[in-house]
Formats: sequence, C-alpha cells, structure tokens
Amino acid sequence: MKTLLLAGFTLAVLCCVKGNYWKEYEEAIKHYSEEELNQEHPGKIRPEGYKHPTFKCPDMSPSPSIPTSVERVKAADIKVIAALGDSLTTAIAANASTFLGVPIEYRHVSFSIGGHGSYEDVITLANIVKLFNPDVLGPAPVWTLHNYPITVNDTGFNLAVTGHNTVNFSIQARDMINTFKTYPGLNFKEDWKLVTILIGMNDICDYCKDRKLFTADNFIHYLTQSLDMMMNEVPRLIVNVVQIFTMKPLREVSKPTLGCLLQKSFCSCLVLPDENSTELAELVELNLVFQRKLEELLNSERFFKEDFAVVLQPFVTHAQPPRLPNGKIDLSFFTPDCFHFTIKGHEELAKGLWNNMFQPPDAKEMIDTFSEPVTLICPSEKHPYIYTRPNALSSASSLHIIWSLMTLTILLTIWSNLH
Repeated sequence: MKTLLLAGFTLAVLCCVKGNYWKEYEEAIKHYSEEELNQEHPGKIRPEGYKHPTFKCPDMSPSPSIPTSVERVKAADIKVIAALGDSLTTAIAANASTFLGVPIEYRHVSFSIGGHGSYEDVITLANIVKLFNPDVLGPAPVWTLHNYPITVNDTGFNLAVTGHNTVNFSIQARDMINTFKTYPGLNFKEDWKLVTILIGMNDICDYCKDRKLFTADNFIHYLTQSLDMMMNEVPRLIVNVVQIFTMKPLREVSKPTLGCLLQKSFCSCLVLPDENSTELAELVELNLVFQRKLEELLNSERFFKEDFAVVLQPFVTHAQPPRLPNGKIDLSFFTPDCFHFTIKGHEELAKGLWNNMFQPPDAKEMIDTFSEPVTLICPSEKHPYIYTRPNALSSASSLHIIWSLMTLTILLTIWSNLH
C-alpha cells in the first residue's frame, strides 16, 4: 500500500500546522531530536501488499426499481455515502508509524467512509458498499493534513473535522447538504444517500474546561438541530449514528513514549484525574448520561418518515480495548498518540457498523472487546434491507399485533361459548 506509507515529512512542514488542537503538538516536537521524532513503530501500519479475502453475499443486486420507502433500501441501492464527525472519522494518524505522522488525516482508510483501493486492501463501510455498488459516490480518496486547505476532491464526502465538538456540528451538516446539492453526477432528489455520524466524545474530553457548555443536554440539543436540518432538507437519506464509546478504558492505553503524552492534551479531563477522584467519577457518569440520552432520542420515532431515518448503531457501547494474552493493552490497535485507532481498529469498527445496519433494532450485536475480530454478515434473504424502523415503532407494531391476537382470542372464546 504505497499510498499509505508516508515518509519524509520534515519538521519545517509539520511546524506549519496551525490551530488550537495542535498547539501542544507543535510545542512538544521542539523538545525532541529528529531521530526521536522519526523513531519507527512498524506494528502500527498496514504492510504493503496486505490483502483481505474476498467478501461475497448470495444477493448483491439492487432493487428492481428505485425504492420509495426508507424501509426497502438494499446496500446496492445506496448511490451516495458520506461521514461526519471528529478525528475518529478523519482517521487521524491511522497509518502513522512515527510521531511525525500524528497530524495526518488518513481519511481514505476511515472506518465509515474510507475509499482507498478496495475491500481487499482495507475494510471500511464505503469499501463494503462498493462491493454492492462499485459506482457509489463519496468514498474518501486520499489523506489530508490537519488544518490545511482541502477540497471535496481530497476528502470525498468525508466531511468530518478534527477537533470538532457537537456545538460545531451544524457546520458539517450544512456543508454536507450544500455539497449534495451541487456535486456533479449526484441526483439530489432521486439518489439514496447514507451518512454515518460519530460525534460527542470531544464534548466529554472537554467537559472540565466548560461544564456549562459541554453538558449532555447541550449534546442532544446541537445534535438534534443538525438532524432536523437533514430531515427537513435532504430527501432519501439514511443516517447511521454510532453510539458514543465507553471512554474510561482509554486511560489504560498508555506507554512512557513521546506520543502517549499527547493524551493529556487531547482528552485531559479523562486522562489527568486520579483514579479514585470525584472528577473522574463525574466524567464516567457523564459518559453514561450521553449514551442514555442518545438512546432515548434515536430509539423514538422523532427522526423517521417515508424517505428519511436516523438509526442508532450501538455496537461500541460497552466495547473494551483489545488486550494481549498477558492482559496488557494491544497497542497495535492504537496510533502513536495512544488515543486514536490504527487501521486495525478502523476495520473492526467498519465491520461492527455494517453488521448493525442489517440487524433489527432489538437484536443489534455489541462488540464486547476488540481482541476478537468481528465477522461480517450478509443481509438476510428474508430481510435484505437496511433496518431503519426505530425501536419505538417496532415495539408499537409488536404490541399492536399482540393486542390484535388477544382481542381475536377473546372474541373466538365468546363466540364458542355462545354456540
């Protein structure tokens, strides 16, 4: 994978990276030699020539005609794919072998939208969808450098922004809508579109810096604003919202290295408090509240109509970090900054996300630990469509059936007694 093996970035180039998110990074590199900064960690990158076995399903065909209902969309019906979020979606440092690679956004291998090569090269949601529809628009084609000018030719429809909190999220939503409306070859009214969102963990990371701004209620408020915008303006859209991770285990991803020191600036509110401190307990509770409120919002029928649905994909809700046989964290899943995922981690996220899309709301599988590879599933023969009906409506439908059967049983009993 020559396009993924980036070398030769000089200190002069990297010192030009601007923005608050990287001030700590720029300061840190001043205190280390070029030899230290270029120290290789080969276990963190994808070896050149690596290939996955082919993935095939019995039915990989589109519907006979373009679906009109959001509940009848097959994988091959997806014409457009996009992603919004923060540094996990921009795939910061995902194929970096040195500390100098930390500012590189490997968007083209991002779990939800990466378009590098094919499924055999790297497993991403976009590359899986490409197996069903090779002409899908939007997969991210190349890497970018954080905070440098970029265009849609660089990002594809990976419109995530490194460092964004939910308060910034409407900017991304507006950018996506405007891009959809003007992109050559995209039929805004007719094409079925799939967007994946993962946002909110920076809110938790920054909570202790502004307890009034980064609350769970504000998280839901700003997310709801953006989802309303999409629902009101974009026809034929399915939105995956990935549940927020349980973040405390990230404290264990540590090593006495230059890169791991960046955790303290990327997520200081999580990393710095003592283990038994009230500050850490408050943050752990906040994490749970974020998850619960997101479930309440998206398991309702709030964002569901004939040609639009928002679906909570909960596969990472309780996921524990990968461990080696000796119980220690498997650092090959984590980038040199000890905070973000390498390609190995992104691929497990991609497989978990795909599987959740084809599992009903009451039977979505959870990843217990990244130590065990996720096995991809095929859409079922009986229900080859992406599941979009929310829990509330599914439950209501089930209750209606139960109530109807009970009513019928009572009527039959009465009729039998009368005769």
